Amino acid sequence: MSATGPALRALIASPHPDTAPLPPAAHPAPDLRLLRGVPYGEVEGGRPLELDLWLPATAEGPAPLVLFVHGGAWRRGRRDDMGLRTRHWDPSPLARIAAAGFAVACADYRLSGEALFPAPLDDLRAALRWLGLRAPELGIDTARTVVWGESAGGHLASLLALDPAAPATGAVIWYAPSDLTVPRGPFDPHSATTPEALLLGAAPATVPERARAASPVSQAHRAAPPFLLVHGEQDAMVPGTHSEALAARLREVGAPVELRTVPGADHGWYGASDDAVEEVFAGSLRFARTCVA
Repeated sequence: MSATGPALRALIASPHPDTAPLPPAAHPAPDLRLLRGVPYGEVEGGRPLELDLWLPATAEGPAPLVLFVHGGAWRRGRRDDMGLRTRHWDPSPLARIAAAGFAVACADYRLSGEALFPAPLDDLRAALRWLGLRAPELGIDTARTVVWGESAGGHLASLLALDPAAPATGAVIWYAPSDLTVPRGPFDPHSATTPEALLLGAAPATVPERARAASPVSQAHRAAPPFLLVHGEQDAMVPGTHSEALAARLREVGAPVELRTVPGADHGWYGASDDAVEEVFAGSLRFARTCVA
């Protein structure tokens, strides 16, 4: 390579996310701005990490933030998907949260086929760092941040909320795993083929320290922000005992937590009535508001 090679490479590289111009905003509703595909991080040898931002257009002062984390068994999923029962909603659930006065960021994270734990958690930390850095121009207040996740995304959101260095002031967690160390329902910690094993890179029972680090029940502490845990009573994929165990542990250490169950609901609220799903969402939004008041 010539002497000018590295300088040219730096010159033609895309702008770093910390300083790159924000994309033009769309206006899906008169009171909303939407920025899609905003790069927030770079991973050497990997794809750019992006997020979408829903911003209330008429907020008085900086808006509190909801960081939404999608599910998909840590293996798949889309950043703007809040689950099976909300995909047909118009306005979308993310637009509804923004219309309630929140800025909403839904972030990509590396999936288990791309990188092992703690990579996805590191990515969400990077998203929060970027949002804090760009907060003045975005009009958001990251000191009032609620993390909201469903299924595998709820697991990551729990860990993020339990990170003392994260600015979370609340957590809304839907039907999420909380313990990767003991058998629950179909999960066998000795199997190397489960989604949990693919996340960790080995059967959880063979990497106990890593499994504990990836288990919210093992990370609970007294200074944790308020948690709302919501779980279907008939969940056959992630049994409700996950939320029960995390609620019990948070209470044990003296942290604030609410546990709500949904009768007749399987994973993703499958089997629940439309009214029940609407109430879960409305109750979750009410809880989020109390966390940023």
